[in-house]
Amino acid sequence: MRILCMADIHGHADALEQVLAFGKAERCTNVLVAGDLCFPGPDPLRTWMLLMNARAVCVRGVADLALASVDPDTLSPTNDAEAARVALLRRTRAALGDVILSRLARLPTTFRMTLEDGGELLLVHGSPADPTTPLTHDMSDDEMRALLDDESADLIICGASHVPFDRVVGVSRIVGVGSVGESPSGPLAYAVLLETSGAGVEVRRVAIPWTQSGRG
Repeated sequence: MRILCMADIHGHADALEQVLAFGKAERCTNVLVAGDLCFPGPDPLRTWMLLMNARAVCVRGVADLALASVDPDTLSPTNDAEAARVALLRRTRAALGDVILSRLARLPTTFRMTLEDGGELLLVHGSPADPTTPLTHDMSDDEMRALLDDESADLIICGASHVPFDRVVGVSRIVGVGSVGESPSGPLAYAVLLETSGAGVEVRRVAIPWTQSGRG
């Protein structure tokens, strides 16, 4: 089995499209997405449709919950930057519509699957202890243990931090997949390819350069 894992698309459909094309070329059988799907990038609806067409398994991120649940009419911005953000929230909600917003709100916070070697994979946006609190590359082992909350999954796939990393803490291998749409490294879409078999799991990190098409 080959599994394409990603996170933090943030509405950048062009980047997502190129990552999905990579996964198709690699003959991936599953697509797992660790949250923050549609906001605040330029193509929220196309992002959602690409994920649905790929039959991606998605968990809910912080931005997904905010997008689905925050009514922009209840917000009172205090400066121009905040006003622009509220306007963007309003446009994104209108572009997606009530049905998709409801589906975003109902996304699970975690997803688990059993791998061929008998191990367990956990997909979560942030951390097992709190899906809204990220595991990050610069944490100590003790800091990570506190956020693992006695989690026993063999492989934890997470997003939220936007910076890819690969660590072993306790019984778990923790793979931060980085960000598809908002990497601090610039227009590089990060993802992870898992090659799973009865012998174990091989983790391959990829960074795909992407350009914006101008479609909206």
